[in-house]
Amino acid sequence: MTKKAELPPYVCPFRGDLIAGVDEVGRGPLAGDVVAAAVILDPEKPISGLADSKKLSEKKRDYLFDEIREHALSFAVARATVNEIDQLNILHASLLAMHRAVEALQVQPEFVLVDGNRKPQWHYPCDTVVKGDDRVAAIAAASILAKVTRDREMVVLDQQYPGYGLAGHKGYPTKAHMAALETLGPSPVHRKSFAPVRRQLELI
Repeated sequence: MTKKAELPPYVCPFRGDLIAGVDEVGRGPLAGDVVAAAVILDPEKPISGLADSKKLSEKKRDYLFDEIREHALSFAVARATVNEIDQLNILHASLLAMHRAVEALQVQPEFVLVDGNRKPQWHYPCDTVVKGDDRVAAIAAASILAKVTRDREMVVLDQQYPGYGLAGHKGYPTKAHMAALETLGPSPVHRKSFAPVRRQLELI
């Protein structure tokens, strides 16, 4: 098997300190909000071990979640709701959540780095970074805040809407989730615009 080529290190065009990294979590699930975070790291208080949240253990994410909140210069978490996802589509809802996260920073950034290849429409000078959560520490920090926040919320939703297994699969379309959706029908936190949920609604 050919090894996938790694992307080169990212070189930011901005040389100041007030650089925010922004990332979102939850585009693929059938249920729950899409959650975004924005982080401005403090160069005087480096945080070791930052990486793409998907590649870290839950224990490591939880540890870094606390470290980021304690040592970052500024951070914020925002979301787009299930209703907004259904109204706007998941891409535009994700961009909206990222926009809200950056706007909510108590220290406003001079430059923003956005994970992926699409950026919100806003006034901030910014750059998109493909696989940014692997290449930019501030984006990795944002991905960790967003994922831990959303994962914890899905555990709470699992208690409110039992039977779907939301605490385990976090709303993603696993085989068990699909089976529960067929048996129970969609809950109020399922995304009605997503095809598997829409199909079940049409059967009601």
